[in-house]
Amino acid sequence: MSAPVLMIAASFLFATMGVCVKLASEFYDTGEIVMYRGLIGVLMMGLLARWQGLTLATRVPAMHFWRSLSGVSALSLWFYSIANLPLATAMTLNYMSSVWMALFLIGGAVMLGSRRVDPRLVAAVLLGFAGVALVLRPTMEQQQLWHGLAGLLSGMLSAMAYLQVTTLGRAGEPEYRIVFYFSLGGAIAGALMNTALGQWHSHSLHGAALLLAVGVLATLAQLMMTRAYGRGSPLVNASLQYLGIVFAVMYGVLLFQDKLSLSALAGILLIVGAGLGATLLRSRATPKDSQHSVTDS
Repeated sequence: MSAPVLMIAASFLFATMGVCVKLASEFYDTGEIVMYRGLIGVLMMGLLARWQGLTLATRVPAMHFWRSLSGVSALSLWFYSIANLPLATAMTLNYMSSVWMALFLIGGAVMLGSRRVDPRLVAAVLLGFAGVALVLRPTMEQQQLWHGLAGLLSGMLSAMAYLQVTTLGRAGEPEYRIVFYFSLGGAIAGALMNTALGQWHSHSLHGAALLLAVGVLATLAQLMMTRAYGRGSPLVNASLQYLGIVFAVMYGVLLFQDKLSLSALAGILLIVGAGLGATLLRSRATPKDSQHSVTDS
């Protein structure tokens, strides 16, 4: 499949995964969902590596550890926000990662004493956070501010994970190995988190099917998105990736009767615009970095 088709398919699968996470949260704690998502990813990537005769041995285990730490933290916060917020709101806050990366670039330039900070990048960041304010305004009225902040933090940690994926790519680590160790980290962290903070639930056929769907959809979407970024234009990919929000809005309205106010919809549009603008400016400044983006979902 071409890169645009892969990206559209990946965005749809991620939104569908969000639906399954929301439904599974009625039966399981966040830690359990993260753990089973990781276990299924480990199994799928391990079988893929064996089938293709690839090795999972790595020379940079510490780099995988830090990438998994930030990525799994982002994933856990995102799943938590999906369980407690309208699906489109949770998806949008996680997609703030492009704006956070722009903010990191600005902060790095300031710390290094650079006099040249692109004002357009600053405008994109401000636009993105204005969108967040509009998205979270109805959330705060529903006394769900913490859930919104968790979703926002998941986007920030995702941006950190993207930067670490870039570093791993430069170190020669292939995508399948990055995904494998991320899934392994999720399985371990989810088990530890649920042991400490949650309780283990028994399985029903319905609940087990939802967990299986979360793991399979997330892993397939992750592989599709990775391949799309390897083949296509970063800006086109980033643009099509935001279709995930559109799919989430449709799912939310049709399946969960979510009601988004005009201010929330305006905020979503601002965040999408800011993310695309930040991606365009960042790809011009560091075109090689954008080739290695791998989502943490």
